[in-house]
Amino acid sequence: MSEPLAERMRPQTLDEYVGQQHLVGEGAVLRRMLESGRIPSFILWGPPGVGKTTLARIVARQLKVPFYTLSAVTSGVKEVREVIERAKNSSFFNTTSPILFIDEIHRFSKSQQDTLLGAVEHGTVTLIGATTENPSFEVIRPLLSRCQVYVLKPLDKQDLQRLLERAITEDAELSKKHIELKETGAMMRYSGGDARRLLNILELVAGAAGEKDVIITDELVEERLQANPLGYDKQGELHYDLASAFIKSIRGSDPDAALYYLARMIEGGEDPQFIARRLVISAAEDVGLANPNALLLANAAFDAVSRIGWPEGRIPLAEATVYLAASRKSNSAYKGIGAAQQLVRETGNLPVPLHLRNAPTALMAQLGYNDGYKYAHDYTDNFVNQQYLPDAIKDRRLWQAQHSPMEEKLYQQMVNCWGERYK
Repeated sequence: MSEPLAERMRPQTLDEYVGQQHLVGEGAVLRRMLESGRIPSFILWGPPGVGKTTLARIVARQLKVPFYTLSAVTSGVKEVREVIERAKNSSFFNTTSPILFIDEIHRFSKSQQDTLLGAVEHGTVTLIGATTENPSFEVIRPLLSRCQVYVLKPLDKQDLQRLLERAITEDAELSKKHIELKETGAMMRYSGGDARRLLNILELVAGAAGEKDVIITDELVEERLQANPLGYDKQGELHYDLASAFIKSIRGSDPDAALYYLARMIEGGEDPQFIARRLVISAAEDVGLANPNALLLANAAFDAVSRIGWPEGRIPLAEATVYLAASRKSNSAYKGIGAAQQLVRETGNLPVPLHLRNAPTALMAQLGYNDGYKYAHDYTDNFVNQQYLPDAIKDRRLWQAQHSPMEEKLYQQMVNCWGERYK
């Protein structure tokens, strides 16, 4: 049975390797280290299909050292120890350490990662890890401190085009056909910068066809695939990157960018309630007192989406997105609660002033609980000047008004009530 096209086209040398020129181009860091004949342990961080495994294999081949590989999905502590022992036995004095490649290292548990520490520190193995997740979150600190981290980028259109042209001219099977790349837009979109996915698409569209002559068009690709080109892992980094860009675009008052990232999440199959929750948070955190109606509208959008679902749910989400992005912004309440929490951590459980305490029993009343409390509604404009904060912090300010038109009214009301305290 023939190997998949992606495996047949796997580069064997750096010169055949496509993309990641910031790491392997002339004078780049990995190429310089390979030319010197020695490399440190390192972790390759990047999306699927950008050449992490291939690069690790090329490194081992160029250094001419034993190459051991483990998958974090199928290997436990026992397998890790066995591989380290084999690597130790294959090492020779004053030679480059064997390479231990661990795919999806972010899936290793803490105990599995702990097992690697001694071998990496003493040079028994040179560790190369591959991960699609941020290693600063997923790799234990002691191991991370012993490794360089190199970021791999999604392949751009020029890289992908180069791969396609190489495949149809150099692959032993596809080169027997006459394949014309008339349109490649759909293939690029469906691949999402993933070389493996791109070659799988090419093999499906061209390789599966019985004809010797194949003209690849966007229509043919879409017909053969019948798939969503923008699906993404809802627990992966892209999920959080898009959500972050969405919120920051709202915060930055750019409704066009906010709608774009909203559309990216919708087309990727995101949970509508996840999006709605982000809108409610943004309404409170970023719009806040500058436009209190924003929180009402965001909650209404959440409710509407919960009731109607997709696809119509995109409409109230879009309405709330534009409204929040176009609204004036204030994070004074958000900053105020943060300052209050910090003050509580610094000062601990300060006693509540006696006149503010509840006095449900005669003893409490005798001790002065609630004594001297002034009921605000008994006074003009429903306000009376009295102390509410504990004695030790009675003059502290926590809420700092931001002077949007809406919030200015609240600020002026506080100046009218408290005078110098709010000036």
